[in-house]
Amino acid sequence: MGYKILTLSPGSTSTKVAVFDGTEALFSLNVTHPAEELAAFENAADQFEYRRDTILAALDEQGIRLEDIDAFSGYCGAMGPTVGGIFAIDDTVCEHVMNAGVNHPAILGAPLLHAFARATDKPAYAVNQPDTDELADVARITGFPGVYRKSHVHCLNQKECAIRCAEELGLTYETGSFIVAHVGGGLSVACHDHGRMVDTNDVLEGSGPFAPNRSGDAPLKPVVKLAYSGASKKELDGVIGKTGGLLGLLGTDDARQITARIEAGDEWAAVVYDAMAYQVAKAIGAFAAVLAGKVDGIVLTGGVSHDPRFVSYVTERVSWIAPVKVYAGDFEMDALASGAIRALEGTEGVMTYTGEPSWTGFAMEGAIADVEG
Repeated sequence: MGYKILTLSPGSTSTKVAVFDGTEALFSLNVTHPAEELAAFENAADQFEYRRDTILAALDEQGIRLEDIDAFSGYCGAMGPTVGGIFAIDDTVCEHVMNAGVNHPAILGAPLLHAFARATDKPAYAVNQPDTDELADVARITGFPGVYRKSHVHCLNQKECAIRCAEELGLTYETGSFIVAHVGGGLSVACHDHGRMVDTNDVLEGSGPFAPNRSGDAPLKPVVKLAYSGASKKELDGVIGKTGGLLGLLGTDDARQITARIEAGDEWAAVVYDAMAYQVAKAIGAFAAVLAGKVDGIVLTGGVSHDPRFVSYVTERVSWIAPVKVYAGDFEMDALASGAIRALEGTEGVMTYTGEPSWTGFAMEGAIADVEG
């Protein structure tokens, strides 16, 4: 028997909850929150007691008592840019996220975990929180003065799969170099160099390869022209983050439907789908240059990595760089449990959160301020 770990991830209309015995999931639930119930709350922060009670009810149905849990670990939004790793959730974390000006239920991750931890006198952890930013300085610079790249990617799943790849290759995450492509509804490709995610695309800001429902990189002038020709900010933001990519080009973001169309002879579907895989392979090649060709492993993960066509297309183009390992799907809950176990066993240090961001801009002479900050 191993440590019992409770993990959770609050989403817009549901809360993922799982309990692990060691690295084996005893159960995993997606506790849904009906729209009519959420409508009673003006702000996400107001949902704390409601979400807490629904989680406790779900645990009770599974015969799980909080007192049986050894540690709590979860997806903790709004911690701001930090280095990756494990942070102890304390009053400072909770105060910061609840006053960060973010109106999304992800901010409730830390307060919920902290409440459970205080009730049981057990620890609570934030593991590779979503705003992790470890970019190298040279990776931040763009040719547009005052606009700098930041890191908004699938950090938790990215790092978990890099850790798994390292173990499979007889290495550790801290001693190897890996390139990870997470291809789900969003798409992130990141360069992991000896324990730090030194370069990535920015999923939230719309950079990198296009995704099943996100636009990715596009030439700037045509987008500016659209913005000044009557297209609203809401419409453009929608294409960037929700309705672009495969969905915008093919009318669906379901890879299974698209591959069925390709098999039925749809040439346009084949070109578009292969273009997404092409851009992923191209990004992987670019990050190989970042690592000066010294790449220990390449990882494909996320839901689309279940598809043999996509995996084959990318693998054919990048396997000369390093071995390609496929961990299809999403391992975020597993990653939260594994991180808590590393903390309990002392194999990874636990940091104290200060609220100080890992990057605040360039202080050197001649640097131009971030136009967003």
